[in-house]
Amino acid sequence: MNDSSGAMSLFDHIKELRQRIFVSLFFFAAATAACLYLYDSIFAFFFRPFEALEEVLGQMLFISYVYEGFLMKIKLSMIAGLVLSSPVHIFNILAFIFPALTRKERITIAICLVFAVALSFFGFMYGYIYIVPLSISFLTGSGFIPEGVGMLLNFDKNIFYVLRFLMGGILLFQTPIILEVLLIMDLVSRKKLLKASRFVILGTFIVSALFTPPDFISQTAIALPLILLYFIALLVAYIFKFGKGEFDV
Repeated sequence: MNDSSGAMSLFDHIKELRQRIFVSLFFFAAATAACLYLYDSIFAFFFRPFEALEEVLGQMLFISYVYEGFLMKIKLSMIAGLVLSSPVHIFNILAFIFPALTRKERITIAICLVFAVALSFFGFMYGYIYIVPLSISFLTGSGFIPEGVGMLLNFDKNIFYVLRFLMGGILLFQTPIILEVLLIMDLVSRKKLLKASRFVILGTFIVSALFTPPDFISQTAIALPLILLYFIALLVAYIFKFGKGEFDV
């Protein structure tokens, strides 16, 4: 029940939160069920980067325990269901917190969300189309696997190798958005960030190494766009006078 000022009581907030959680869970369950039904198509999408190895591997991927296929289907469908239902979760979060925000904060969040979605899509497709096939080709090449040595690739581990890489790419490509928000709020100075760019470049390569497979090809392919986006974020901050800081003019 609302009080005379129109503000919601604690009980009303809890009730609304419970309803939104229920809605999110319902859509997550429905999306997961749909992904279970469409599992063959989803699996084929993540399996495609390995098709270049078909002549070498024959049957391609192998399971190492009897319930591996079952667990793989459940896990992959749940992850795909979470991604598919994510617009509902994002909407519920925004609808819950927006009433407590100012107009400027709402606009900032809305703009950042648009760019976050765009960068997520770019990071996912960039990794899927270019980096993952390049990484697989590099790691399974003759430079690492001597002649006469065969490959027996595990079904679960290698599909999730692709999935973890793509999810890592999505997360990493959100860092420019976080940086821009900090600049908008004047929590960091763009001039200090520019001076620290050499350390940022080094840190970007280190973080990319942690998120990507153990090869410098994929690490470099992730780090270079992130470094470019870092300087683009600083340029945007300069144009709109964000993150001016105490020493900036």
